[in-house]
Amino acid sequence: MDTEYPIDYDEIVKTVRTADVVLFRFVTVPMRVLIDNRTSDVDGPMAKLVPRVESAEERFKSVKLLRPRFKLPRKICAIWWPRYVRSLNERGIWDVIVARMAEAGHPAAARDAEAALQGLLLMERTELRNAIVGEGYDALWPVEAR
Repeated sequence: MDTEYPIDYDEIVKTVRTADVVLFRFVTVPMRVLIDNRTSDVDGPMAKLVPRVESAEERFKSVKLLRPRFKLPRKICAIWWPRYVRSLNERGIWDVIVARMAEAGHPAAARDAEAALQGLLLMERTELRNAIVGEGYDALWPVEAR
């Protein structure tokens, strides 16, 4: 799973530090993490697990539903993460996400980001377990009873 796809970690960190809206897509779990760094007097930044959508238009609509007091973002930076979720922590990417939220003066949003990460880690563990035991997966070879 954690094969050596070339990943420009510096570019990802730069994107996380500067983009208004970032979406992480994963190989191991169907959910995405939507990070919206925009703030107002009422709303702080947001990190939320969101389902996969069929189109960019649908994603923009979902952002508008989640953040109705904000205009549509000009763009959503999508990052495909071809590694295990835990490697976001190992590479320091998640620390950058949390730090940006905390530095914006919204420690509650930083806590929400940590909760989103924990949710992803749990989903990934469950998905990997299911793959091993065959729940929701078809075996390529017959399973022999022991």
